[in-house]
Amino acid sequence: MPPGVLVILGIIVVFIGLIFGFTFLYFINVWVRALASKAPVTILNLIGMKLRKIPPALIVEALIRVKKAGIDYIDTDSLESHLLAGGDILGVVNALIAADKAGIALTFQRAAAIDLAGRDVFDAVRTSVNPRVIDCPDPAKGRETVDAVAKDGIQLRAKARVTVRANLDRLIGGATEETIIARVGEGIVTTIGSADTHKAVLENPDLISKRVLEKGLDSGTAYEILSIDIADIDVGENIGARLQADQAEADKRVAQAKAEERRAAAVAREQEMQAKVQEMQAKVVEAQAEVPLAMASAFREGNLGILDYMRIENIKSDTAMRDSISGIDGAETSE
Repeated sequence: MPPGVLVILGIIVVFIGLIFGFTFLYFINVWVRALASKAPVTILNLIGMKLRKIPPALIVEALIRVKKAGIDYIDTDSLESHLLAGGDILGVVNALIAADKAGIALTFQRAAAIDLAGRDVFDAVRTSVNPRVIDCPDPAKGRETVDAVAKDGIQLRAKARVTVRANLDRLIGGATEETIIARVGEGIVTTIGSADTHKAVLENPDLISKRVLEKGLDSGTAYEILSIDIADIDVGENIGARLQADQAEADKRVAQAKAEERRAAAVAREQEMQAKVQEMQAKVVEAQAEVPLAMASAFREGNLGILDYMRIENIKSDTAMRDSISGIDGAETSE
């Protein structure tokens, strides 16, 4: 074999050796750590992770945790597939370890599904072990109490605390804490509103807890309600009296409007009657103006004589005298 070919082959061998050397040095830390933790991973597997753009250190860290916790059925392929799907490997691993220590049956597939659904699976496991207390209503939403009105019109302001535990079986697709708060608030309003008097609720606040719990408010949610405790209940305004006062004021305004309508109609009727009176007076004046013309026509036609005219004038004078006398007598009588 020519010397030149041997040199080229030697260079290629050295180059390949350098590549393997650098690769080994790059993964030696992770490989030794996995080997020392009794969670061995081959160099080729680590190289494959790197080629798939998966952090080998993260996979090895998760694998070491589950192996140390005694969970042996999880391998690197499961961890890689969950990471490629966009999941939180360490969160799922921590949840599995916590569930295993607490005696809660939780598989890797369910934990991964919960994580991919957007829920904090580790927090859910902790809530299953250590129940959480939820304030109703949520002070962060700007309301401090749930306000309701009893049948006697008195407003009550209640504040409740709901103790819940995560239900891992319903965590996927189950409603969140906001639904629990809304349902409990609705139950409080219904219970207070159905009470005959506010005193009955003040004497027995546990009536609210019992009736709300009987409705099964945790149905379809990711939580199981353990208890509902009324932390505080105060007397508010007399809503019934205020509504009655507002109604009375509204009725008064309606009555005033109707009275004003009737007054306006009466004024219009009066104006109409006055116009008719003036119209009749005008007709009388018009008729009186025709009398001299009629008398003149009667004179010309011979239907009225001088003696008849004088008799008419005497009657008019006598009538005027009588009216004048009666007016004087009326004035004297009034005096």
